[in-house]
Amino acid sequence: MRIGLYPGTFDPITLGHIDIIRRASPMVDRLVIGVAINRDKGPLFSLDDRVQMIEAECAKLSDQTNTEIVAHPFDNLLIDCARDVGARIIFRGLRAVADFEYEYQMVGMNRQLDDTIETVFLMAETKHQAIASKLVKEIARLGGDVSKFVTPLVNEKIQQAYE
Repeated sequence: MRIGLYPGTFDPITLGHIDIIRRASPMVDRLVIGVAINRDKGPLFSLDDRVQMIEAECAKLSDQTNTEIVAHPFDNLLIDCARDVGARIIFRGLRAVADFEYEYQMVGMNRQLDDTIETVFLMAETKHQAIASKLVKEIARLGGDVSKFVTPLVNEKIQQAYE
């Protein structure tokens, strides 16, 4: 079974994330969405809320792509998470050159830790390249409309969080 891992904080999951999940799914039999606990980032949504949003959005994609997609919280090294779930591929989404520089360093370190796990970069679709969870939260916090960047379910959760 080909297992891939797509890690992130997903606070919240955006249309950009969903685009990468949709495009990564056909490359594997099982796609694990690694939900980083990362307390240092001070997430807007609890871990349970983030996992629930991911599961709700990915259920549709799983049916469309005929790929098993599951959410898996983790708070250890990414490479250890990949080993834990049996992943041989780590998917990373890129939006801009700045993303690549950071990701390039991460790949180098991960290859030193385990050279049997490959990293595959997927460029976000042009219409999703500017979307970042951090910016979505900032726009919403200041009363802006984020419906172009997230699904209706996630938009509703964001609005509730800022009420």
